[in-house]
Formats: sequence, structure tokens, C-alpha cells
Amino acid sequence: MNREKCTVTIQRILKAPIQLVWEAWTQGHHITNWWGPKGTSLQIEEHDFRVEGKWRYSMMMPNGQEFITEGVYKEIVEPTRLVTTADFRPMTEGVILEVLLEDRGEETEFTFHVIHPTEEYKLQQEKMGIYNGWGSVFDQLENFLQDQQKE
Repeated sequence: MNREKCTVTIQRILKAPIQLVWEAWTQGHHITNWWGPKGTSLQIEEHDFRVEGKWRYSMMMPNGQEFITEGVYKEIVEPTRLVTTADFRPMTEGVILEVLLEDRGEETEFTFHVIHPTEEYKLQQEKMGIYNGWGSVFDQLENFLQDQQKE
């Protein structure tokens, strides 16, 4: 597998310190506030945050359709790196998510990789709108981080 040809990458500068961004990604009570596109509601069914620990979320879309998202944590390096398997049924299965955070003081450089098993699968996901989908999720993350800093 040529990782570069199989990977979708999204990068942003988040206007929040790295520890807050890390907590947003790793603590269930934060995850429920931003995970998923705008208009979805999220229920955490399982969140065992440790290497080989499982996570499972149920996302209810505005149209009433339910999506199950789940995976297994493969690597955790606080507060800079998180790697997990991921299945988003019924749309995407068998991918690896890699979250990389780099401390920039009051900001965090955020790099997100979705690693697909094949280049063809990556291209299919791009046609289905993976950039817009995750972009919407990360807009929610940015809003959540801003709200947290106001409190």
C-alpha cells in the first residue's frame, strides 16, 4: 500500500491550546458536543480510551437515519498523536484515523489523516464528499473549542 495515495489529509490551525484540543478528542463529555456534522446528535455507547480500547458512537442524522461509528485505539501519545481504526456504517469501513497535534502556544496545528486500504477506496470516498463531511465536523470542533474558552 502506498500510504500517500491512500490518504485523505485535512489540516487546520485551531485557535485553542493543545491540551484543550486533546481533551476535546479524548473525553467523552466533550466528544458529544462536536463529533458529527452539524445537526446530528451523538450518543456514546462505548469509550475505553486506552491502546486496544474500543469506542462506539451512535450518530442520529437530522433525517432520522442512524450511523454507527466505531473503532479501536491503536496508538495514544498525549497530547500529540492519536491513531484508531474506524468504521462509519453504512458509509465507510476499514479506515485508520490519525490525529496529529502540534503546540503553537494559544493555537494548535491540527493534521487529520484518513488512511484507506486502497487508492481506489480513497478516490471513491473523495467523490462521496469526505472533505466536506469531515470539514463540517471540524467546523463543529472549532465552535466547541471557542465556546470552551469563553467559559
